[in-house]
Amino acid sequence: MKKLYTLLLLLPTMLLAQNSKTACEVVNKINKLIQKEHVSPKPIDDSLSVFVFDNLIDQYDPSRNIFLRSEYNLLAKKYRLNIDNLILKNDCSFLNEMVSLYRNGLERKKLALEQLQLKTLNYNQNDTIRFYKKSFPIYMKENEIEKVWNKKIRFEVLNEIASSSSNLDSLQANFIILEPAAKEKIISNEICQTNSLLATESKPEESLYNFFCLYFDPHTSYFSNDSKSTFVASLSKEHFSMGLTVSLNDMNEIIISEINPNGPAFETGKLKKGDKITAVFNQKEKLEVSCSSLQAISNMITSESNKKITLSLQRNSGKIFDVFVEKKIMKDEENSVFSFIIGEESKVGYIKIPTFYADLDGTGAAGCAEDVAKEVYKLKKDNIKGLVIDLIDNGGGSMEEAIKLAGMFINTGIISIVVDKTQNQLLINDPYKGMLYKGPIVVLVNSNTASASEFFSAIMQDYNRALLLGSSTLGKATMQTILPLEENKMTDFLKLTINKFYRITGKSHQYNGVDPDVILPEFYENIYQKENNFPTAIKNDSIIPSVKFKPFVKRDLINHLAQNSAKRVAADDYFKNIKSINHTINELLDRSKTELPMTLLAIQKQNLITADLWEQINKYDATSNPLDVYNSTINKFLLGIYPTEKTINQYQIDNLKNNPYLNEAVNIINDYNTSR
Repeated sequence: MKKLYTLLLLLPTMLLAQNSKTACEVVNKINKLIQKEHVSPKPIDDSLSVFVFDNLIDQYDPSRNIFLRSEYNLLAKKYRLNIDNLILKNDCSFLNEMVSLYRNGLERKKLALEQLQLKTLNYNQNDTIRFYKKSFPIYMKENEIEKVWNKKIRFEVLNEIASSSSNLDSLQANFIILEPAAKEKIISNEICQTNSLLATESKPEESLYNFFCLYFDPHTSYFSNDSKSTFVASLSKEHFSMGLTVSLNDMNEIIISEINPNGPAFETGKLKKGDKITAVFNQKEKLEVSCSSLQAISNMITSESNKKITLSLQRNSGKIFDVFVEKKIMKDEENSVFSFIIGEESKVGYIKIPTFYADLDGTGAAGCAEDVAKEVYKLKKDNIKGLVIDLIDNGGGSMEEAIKLAGMFINTGIISIVVDKTQNQLLINDPYKGMLYKGPIVVLVNSNTASASEFFSAIMQDYNRALLLGSSTLGKATMQTILPLEENKMTDFLKLTINKFYRITGKSHQYNGVDPDVILPEFYENIYQKENNFPTAIKNDSIIPSVKFKPFVKRDLINHLAQNSAKRVAADDYFKNIKSINHTINELLDRSKTELPMTLLAIQKQNLITADLWEQINKYDATSNPLDVYNSTINKFLLGIYPTEKTINQYQIDNLKNNPYLNEAVNIINDYNTSR
């Protein structure tokens, strides 16, 4: 019995050691594959060690209230410059030490919060709080734990109360009544989140894998079998779904906002629009919404591996009830190509491409390019005089689909140059002869236009086949492929950057993005995270091409149209006001390092500024000269056959009627037609 007891005590340590060894074996396999296939591999040295260590710390303690300064210093001294050497030695035991200290920190946090529950907080002391845009040094000492959490909870309570009403006098008069409930809510949620983290099985090895990959570039990453399936499904317009849409209400609660009448959620007959989701259960793990991250909730709901989901719901503050939903394969209408016609006289066609989806599972479903071809055919039947291709917020997808799509609008020739790690240049030819459509084209882009959509946009611009309208794109000109770490073992995979794309001019939009011919202001344009914001992004370069190509029209015509458009944009009040609001947003963000007094007045004032700005953005609309948006003749006929699609069709029309970006695209096409 004594031997058995000793063995049980040693078992957790033995398991950690075993996991540590396995983790290092996987990392070394990742490194071997990266060094062999990556377009620009780096050596394993101190730079990698610092990068991995700092990212692990930021993941475990982003707000700097878990680790003590002494614990951080101990870890940094032992590992910050040594992880590279330990990995090469097959020793990843540093993960165990980091996780152990992290869990100790969570226990400390929980104890401090439980003690604060029993204490009366003093809101009258002179104090300030400071917010940081980026991570900052770990400063917490053992004798300051209660002080740190006391300050954080006081701020959260004041913020909770300040957010409940704009009437400051009423809040101050009723503060003593409001404070206990707000304090209990804030502390209970913090404890609940902490318990959830402590109860969750830690998988630090997956964090190590991904940070190791991220060191080489932002798009190389590790996939388990489940995450690979989810990623592949995201490139398809058909995937397992519950058939419902959720949103956050003013109280940051998750609410069912839409239920697809063709989906499994609707078929249960038990869900209603407006129901509040309180918990999500995937038959293995249950996540309480009140104390789980939105990312964790989202992952559980959308994961392809979670085909059976139980939702805990509450309706009108009544009793909580459970509904079991089994996902089924559904067409994602919001993520599929669709088209309309703008104007009765000018008749400009409009095609929205949300993503470059593809039939990766071989189910026979049409890819993005084929769907676009169908919509172009429908629009041509109505004799359109021009075409707008909308790639705003298109994050990319299948490069094969982007190549096909470019080929449909380019007559013939080389469309891109691909370079691998050996610097070999592979020319990509237009896969089709002739053009699907020969009229004028405007392509709409923005800061979220990325990858395959940038690739397509650059080709259209270089061939003078379209005028690009919008803002500079994200800046990704690399291609990834998914490879197994071991050929005969389909459990661990690597999404690996293997190629760089260059334009037929020899230039690249990697890191810098594709610059449109006419720049349109957009909300948050200085906030969007672009390729050049990632510290490990591959830098921009160029090559000397040996490609001859014939532009569709002379560049002088594109420049003439761009100049006329720029004059209209400069005089437009809508775009002027966007610039003004963006200036206010930037000022607000730049104040993030200033100290904010810990008073109800100061916090409410700050909240009102943010709320007012958010209201300006949400209510800001271009109401003058609404566009005449309607369905093509063929699509009208199809809506008669499939009436369930009328709701989303009308929603799409309503969103386009007052779209100033589309309005300017139509102006450009009309300008083109009158100048020819």
